[in-house]
Amino acid sequence: MTIHAYQETYLSKAQAALGDAFDYTIHTCGIPGEDFIKLFTASSVSKRMENGEPAFLAGKSGIEIAADVIFETTGRQLEAMPEEHIGRSSEYWIGWAVCYYQWFSTRSFSDIFKIFSFEDLQNMYYTLHEADITKFADIVDEKIKEYFKDTNLKRIRASYGCTQAELAKHSGVSLRSIQMYEQRNKDINKASAETLYRISKVLGCTIEDLLEK
Repeated sequence: MTIHAYQETYLSKAQAALGDAFDYTIHTCGIPGEDFIKLFTASSVSKRMENGEPAFLAGKSGIEIAADVIFETTGRQLEAMPEEHIGRSSEYWIGWAVCYYQWFSTRSFSDIFKIFSFEDLQNMYYTLHEADITKFADIVDEKIKEYFKDTNLKRIRASYGCTQAELAKHSGVSLRSIQMYEQRNKDINKASAETLYRISKVLGCTIEDLLEK
């Protein structure tokens, strides 16, 4: 069973909104792409989208999302008038594609942008913007998995021959939590003692074995 960041019914609107936010802020307002990425990941907006808050997935326009990000992180008001575009700009595609991958993988925007700079994503636009979005997701997924090596939990679970779903069933810890611990979207070192005990009991290891150094 694949767990995504939120219900798929919100996905297309979220992608369009983030695409518009990137296009408006970078293309229209002239804020450098790398700067906007840093501001976006530092803002509560990115966390609210990751958490699946409907107001930020479908309730706000891309212009409103951009304005929220800039005002929260810099105190500035964006006043440039949105421009009409025929087709998607590279800036729009970057926001649109990254939004898809975040939903697909449940990884944080912060983790994604640790691996891919704005320039990296612009270079990907030229070869991938007409391809199926799953092609982009596969490429990003491969590079992120290379960067984030297996956690102790994933290594021990795999050695034990247990799937994530089986571990969830036998431990009583939710499948989503196990996935997020393995992807480092949640810090297993901050998990409750009860959670760690349940997982370690199923896998036949100590609690200390699960902790990341």
